[in-house]
Amino acid sequence: MPATTAEAARAPSLQAENVSKAFVSGNQRTQVLDGLSLSIEAGELTLISGPSGCGKSTLLAVLSGLQKVDGGRVCALGSELGQLDLRALERFRLQHTGFVFQGFNLFPALSAFEQVELPLNHMGLSRDEARYRAQQSLEEVGLAHRMRLRPSELSGGEKQRVAIARALAKRPELLFADEPTSALDAANGQVIIDILHRIARTHGTTVLCVSHDPRLVVHADRVLAMEDGRILSDRRSEAPATDSHGNPS
Repeated sequence: MPATTAEAARAPSLQAENVSKAFVSGNQRTQVLDGLSLSIEAGELTLISGPSGCGKSTLLAVLSGLQKVDGGRVCALGSELGQLDLRALERFRLQHTGFVFQGFNLFPALSAFEQVELPLNHMGLSRDEARYRAQQSLEEVGLAHRMRLRPSELSGGEKQRVAIARALAKRPELLFADEPTSALDAANGQVIIDILHRIARTHGTTVLCVSHDPRLVVHADRVLAMEDGRILSDRRSEAPATDSHGNPS
């Protein structure tokens, strides 16, 4: 029987079932993910935490379709990623996902506005729609007054906000953030956490963040602690998350 609307609404946006992943270098084989299973809900900021080398960035890569699993299955928005060919996978990522990385990944010669507008042109949007979304997203992250500046004229926190706006302008159902605050000081890191949490709440986006930054733990709706390729604990926030001023975010 087809799923009802209510059942579809409750379905996890991301699922991993008994996923395994290993890397081979010469004669050495390193098991990075070991029979891992989890479900991620929409409208939440989910944090994957753990020490360096525990497999959290690899988990982010397989959940987003950037890497294939050795065993098990990954489903995103109802599609099993392992069943998609390369072109279909690229199209899925373009249409449904946004990425934010530790290193910002901005083009030195482009203004903040141009950085955000560029991927929208590849999505087949009209020029007017792309420009509207780019401006709207930069306004949402508080950079309307800085949109004509290039990366060299922006602070680290502003660069990361441009990167978030670039992802947000695509209106993705899935937003992946890999160590988004590790290159930032405490104040700028807090701003980034607040923005990511607000995106999850106001847009209903599935925001999955990988970090060993302890500042993120108290602001996440859910914290998955990893070690040696497995989920050790799964904790949900008991109190509503707040922004840096103590207001609900």
